[in-house]
Amino acid sequence: MISAVAEMYNLHPQTLRLYEREGLLSPSRSEGNTRLYTEEDLERLEVILSLTRDLGVNLAGIEIILNMRARMREMEREVQALVEYMQSELATSGIVQPRSENALVRVGRPYPILKRSARAS
Repeated sequence: MISAVAEMYNLHPQTLRLYEREGLLSPSRSEGNTRLYTEEDLERLEVILSLTRDLGVNLAGIEIILNMRARMREMEREVQALVEYMQSELATSGIVQPRSENALVRVGRPYPILKRSARAS
C-alpha cells in the first residue's frame, strides 16, 4: 500500500503519486482501488530514488534512463536467444563447435614471468 511504501522509503505519498502520474511507477490496484506495490515496483522505486537522491537526475532524465534500461534488457534477451539458436543449429548440423585456435581473434600463450634472483652485495 502507498502509506507503507512511503514510510519504508521516507517519502511523502504525494511523491509516489507523482511518480505514478509521470509513468515512472505502475502499481497494480486492488478491487477497492488501493495501490499494491510488487517487489519489481519496489526495485524500480529504489532505482528512481537512487537517481534522484544520489545523482540529482530530474524526472525527465529518469524516464529516459529507465527506458534505456528496459531496451538493454530486451536486447540482452534477444542476443541470448540468438546465441542459443546458433548453438542448437551448430549442434544439429554436425558442425563441431569452434575451438579457440579457429577463433577470429586468437589468444596467444602467456609469456612466462621470470623471477630475478636477489644478488648478494
